[in-house]
Amino acid sequence: QVQLVESGGGLVQPGGSLRLSCAYSANGWSINAMGWHRQFPGKERVLVAAINSGGNTKYADSVKGRFTISRDNVKNTLSLQMNILEFEDTAVYYCYADISNDGWSRRAWGQGTQVTVSA
Repeated sequence: QVQLVESGGGLVQPGGSLRLSCAYSANGWSINAMGWHRQFPGKERVLVAAINSGGNTKYADSVKGRFTISRDNVKNTLSLQMNILEFEDTAVYYCYADISNDGWSRRAWGQGTQVTVSA
């Protein structure tokens, strides 16, 4: 079973920065694309940023130019650098990993970390 543990959330003022981290352990599974979703109260999770095994990235339009996703396959860490944070970025952020093993594939999720942007 792949384990994903997020950290780095918290309270920040508008215009500020936070860096989210997701430590993962593969435990025999192959990890393919990884990324971050966020969930606003009463809404479904939506994609924030993703990175594939080749290092290619994609971002939601609302965060382009402000957020940067990165992945360290040696340290087994996925990161999301969030700059110029806005009130609208307030959400619970979840990291995920698309994993596969012996022909089976699924998506694993972390437990989530709260990000609150407030003055």
